[in-house]
Amino acid sequence: MVTADDAIEAIRGTGGAQPGARALHAKGTLYRGTFTATRDGGELSLAKHLDGAEVPALIRFSNGSGNPKQADGSPGVRGMAVKFTLPDGSTTDVSTQTARLFVSSKPEGFVDLLKAMRPGLTTPLRLAKYFVTHPRLLGALPVVRDANKVPASYATIEYHGLHAFRWISADGNARFVRYHLIPAAGEHYLSGSDAHRAAPDFLTDELKARLAQGPVRFDCRVQIAGPQDSTIDPSAPWRSAETVTVGTIEITGLDTEREHDGDIVVFDPMRVTDGIEPSDDPVLHFRSLAYSASVRLRTGVDRGSEAPPA
Repeated sequence: MVTADDAIEAIRGTGGAQPGARALHAKGTLYRGTFTATRDGGELSLAKHLDGAEVPALIRFSNGSGNPKQADGSPGVRGMAVKFTLPDGSTTDVSTQTARLFVSSKPEGFVDLLKAMRPGLTTPLRLAKYFVTHPRLLGALPVVRDANKVPASYATIEYHGLHAFRWISADGNARFVRYHLIPAAGEHYLSGSDAHRAAPDFLTDELKARLAQGPVRFDCRVQIAGPQDSTIDPSAPWRSAETVTVGTIEITGLDTEREHDGDIVVFDPMRVTDGIEPSDDPVLHFRSLAYSASVRLRTGVDRGSEAPPA
């Protein structure tokens, strides 16, 4: 059975998981904003941040690599993580990225892929062997390709949750959902030549300039699982086309308060609240363990009771 330390070691082998930085999504910036739920959101779940009142939100945009100095024009997955502060002061998190699907149904498959990707003369052979033993990944290559396109802005790209969560309404009805964050500004990408010429930190610089003109908004939508949709396999696409807009995230500016003087911020999708339950997806549960290992690597601190139960 693969462990969180195994995952960190495999990420290190690809050039990520550097001391002092997150194991993945190492380069990122925190922003402040708010979230306001729609009436439909409140009908789907009794979670307190879905009752229609405006709640504070902490948002982190990031590049997916474990290299904290990666140029923003490099192809790669981007991330948008959101931490909602509830009325009682507790928090609940949502983690999304530009890829619609994960590369494996289990943590072991992800770690095996990282090992196959280690730079070296035998990398092509290792990757070929991996694709032979994991043929489903071949079908996901177009999804991976699209997720690696370079956006014109962090505010002009869609972000998707990889995992299913069980939303429970006040009357006890339950539905499994996946999250999707849709930019109000629409989707816009750079050409390969424009991305190559872009400044190393252009995504952060562009968003700073954009926010100076006004808030950046995303619609928060949930895709409701159909009877044939797997709630435990993040590598399997859902057939259901039923989506509901459950709220709006409004980003207002840079956060200047967090991650100073030993403050640790972790966006953990296992940190849920009443009205939302994690599915039995093994990758989802493994992520919390991996985050704890990543925190130890970059800070030397054990998350302890702060970590949600995995």
